[in-house]
Amino acid sequence: MCGIVGYSGRNRAAPILIDSLKRLEYRGYDSAGIAVFNSNSIKVYKDKGKIANLENGLPEIAGTVGIGHTRWATHGKPNKINAHPHTSGSIAVVHNGIIENYQELRERLTQSGYVFSSETDTEALAHLINSYYRDDLAEAVVSALKDIRGSFAIAVLCGSELVAARKDSPLVIGIGSGENFIASDIPAILKYTRQIIFLDDLEVASVTPDSVSVFDFERHQIEKKITSIDWDLEAAEKSGYDHFMLKEIHEQPRALHETFAGRISELEGSITLDGLNLTPVQIRDISRISLIACGTSFNAGLLGKYLFEHLSGIHVDVEIASEFRYAHPFPGSLVIAISQSGETADTLAALREVKGSGCRTLAITNVMGSTLTREVDGVIYTRSGPEIGVAATKTFISQLGVLYLLALHFGKSRGMLSSDHIKRMLISLKHIPAQITRINSNKELIKKLAQTLSASNDVFFIGRTFNYPIALEGALKLKEISYIHAEGYAAGELKHGPLALITKNTPVIAIATKGATYDKMVNNIKEVKAREAPVIAIADEKDMEIERYVDAVVRIPATEEILSPILSTVAIQLLSYYTAKERDCPIDQPRNLAKSVTVE
Repeated sequence: MCGIVGYSGRNRAAPILIDSLKRLEYRGYDSAGIAVFNSNSIKVYKDKGKIANLENGLPEIAGTVGIGHTRWATHGKPNKINAHPHTSGSIAVVHNGIIENYQELRERLTQSGYVFSSETDTEALAHLINSYYRDDLAEAVVSALKDIRGSFAIAVLCGSELVAARKDSPLVIGIGSGENFIASDIPAILKYTRQIIFLDDLEVASVTPDSVSVFDFERHQIEKKITSIDWDLEAAEKSGYDHFMLKEIHEQPRALHETFAGRISELEGSITLDGLNLTPVQIRDISRISLIACGTSFNAGLLGKYLFEHLSGIHVDVEIASEFRYAHPFPGSLVIAISQSGETADTLAALREVKGSGCRTLAITNVMGSTLTREVDGVIYTRSGPEIGVAATKTFISQLGVLYLLALHFGKSRGMLSSDHIKRMLISLKHIPAQITRINSNKELIKKLAQTLSASNDVFFIGRTFNYPIALEGALKLKEISYIHAEGYAAGELKHGPLALITKNTPVIAIATKGATYDKMVNNIKEVKAREAPVIAIADEKDMEIERYVDAVVRIPATEEILSPILSTVAIQLLSYYTAKERDCPIDQPRNLAKSVTVE
């Protein structure tokens, strides 16, 4: 969601802060601002709207220490007054998260004479730090944070001093030469350094050009590991594509190859998952799995349910993370948390509810060192590289890749799958990246269909078994980037209500790949055709029958039935992308949405 950057060095801070903020635009925001210590005072510049609005109004600023922020509104309207940084006396603060007791703090501080000019909870934090400040910024920050209930990642500037702290919201420190950095996400500072310190909850960092000191709330020093990030900087640039989303769709073959690299041997029929931390005996003892996630990751988890139950015979529950917090996990279950960023607030909160319940925990995530990875018993990284577009594409595909590997590995460990079955599946999996490339290279029909879809007010996506989660994902993709109302349904549910909404003006996207439910799917297509709805089928290239029942067919390469959802996903991503492009939507930064959802 909101983005934080900070700089302490010997170069001009303002250009570095602006450049770093631009690299966080993908997180979603509605205003931006910076504060720079210039000579003997802090200068604050902020504006509503895009970073360009802020940049165009900036004068030359000579200061070499500063903080910056992109805000996604929670408390107060998205306007210049509510934009960060917020100040109090000589203190300037930028903040991600939510201060739950801010109203109580606001009343207390008002009674002490502090005047509020914004509607934000962050301004209360600025005044609170100022109230404790006695020439020791770190001490004032710690004292103030002890009064706070809620989540935070903050950077605080006072003179040339720079202090950062976090709880439940991500924050990293970048280590340079004669300069050091603060950021809420790695891509912000990847241009300047690849040496990263990940702050943990309730840790504070004092940052100068030549040193970084990390300590807890009792001021005990903490030795932190420096992690070297090997992401390709070019991967965070558009590389000639119109949008990051399209670039990332085309990166999916490479992302999936990286997901599989070093983990599978089709010749031996073996799968190696470093970080799983489960022995074959422990896997055989698992009686139940709970998959918890939000949004696109939830759709990945729903496909994971079908995979685990089909390939390993384990009962699986899939829970929306924000609701799982109110459920009661079964002792002895394996809880798998799926989060692209590893910082999703609802997923982290749900995971913490599991602690002490006797459940083992496993994370599937893309970000090394993220909060989620430090709170689980095992981690499987998706290895997608940085994803900039708000709408998840390559990270979703990589999550699916990990779930296939896990389900196959569990099936083998539990004696459910023969060696020949495993070998056949792994051979087919290794062909998937090349098959995705074929879809990406043959999208002219998809572009034409997108022109028609772009005029629609409502679109339905339908699928069965393995394709039902992809119907949900297709509807989510279309609605979030094109602003067309879209719904995904299990095709058998049409007659239980949704058919009432089907008209000749309601396009239906039917995922109709060959498999055990193909005939039933054809019957569902006939149901909507009887209501005159135009139907676009996603079908494999060998299926010549489907053309008789639909208005158009988007072809995908033929593969194992259980693997076809990956290929169907790519076709649906492209259809959503080109539909949104026809409608001239801001595809990489959809309104009201953010990449990393770090508030509940």
